[in-house]
Amino acid sequence: MMRKPAFSLPRGACDTHVHIWGPFDHFPVAKGAPYTPPERTRDDLVALHERLGVDRAVIVQTTVYKSDNRAMLDGIARSGGRWRGVALIDEHFTDADFLSLHEGGVRGVRFGFVKHLGGVPDLALVRRTAARIAPMGWHLVLHLDAGNIPEFIDFFGELSLPVVVDHMGRVPVRDGLDQPPFRILLDLLKRPNWWVKVSGAERISETGPPFADAIPFAQRLIEAAPGRVLWGTDWPHPNVRWEPDEADLVDLLPSFAGAAALHKVLVDNPARLYGFS
Repeated sequence: MMRKPAFSLPRGACDTHVHIWGPFDHFPVAKGAPYTPPERTRDDLVALHERLGVDRAVIVQTTVYKSDNRAMLDGIARSGGRWRGVALIDEHFTDADFLSLHEGGVRGVRFGFVKHLGGVPDLALVRRTAARIAPMGWHLVLHLDAGNIPEFIDFFGELSLPVVVDHMGRVPVRDGLDQPPFRILLDLLKRPNWWVKVSGAERISETGPPFADAIPFAQRLIEAAPGRVLWGTDWPHPNVRWEPDEADLVDLLPSFAGAAALHKVLVDNPARLYGFS
């Protein structure tokens, strides 16, 4: 039995980055998926959040399902209004498809730029999608590799709708706070439409659990834009070097920022972006 965190999350705290896989007899993995994960259902997620003290969540679609968002939509529909979603789409999605996603609780579209998960998306599709979803009040979520952040600076500058960067930009701790990708990320946060998730401490860490070496990166990001930072566990942690206890991730939070800024990150910011009441 994994432990409960020592840090008590505030009421209304939102885990803005989790995934659901399965049940596979109802929601099978897509053909050609880049990896086959273990089954992790909405019931498993409910149990996790009861242990952690999380009240709200955002389900983020992964490449395991490609643009088949049914498992995510099923989880949202059964959440009593406490969950939202970020979808994956393809070039075949129609206005009716987007409307159906919106009615199902989706508020964003994710594009991955990570080489081992398929590499750079069609930038024309990203542009068309941004134009399509901006009037709906949605946002883009970008899953980036630190190494390719510099090559997309011009493209990033084109985007005017809200943009959320996953996992602190996946900047490796070993390269320090002055590494060019992290400096670019901090510069992007000077723009009022750019957001970041201080998730993925277990992804960027060099020292391993409890991932304390990631703290300075989270601190800098929150200092840069306390009103546009989100937090998430990234459960069930696909393709990680270390399998974290999520209680360790929660217990990092008091080191990230003071109580007022942390309340923004955990409660106010996700409520505003995802429309939680």
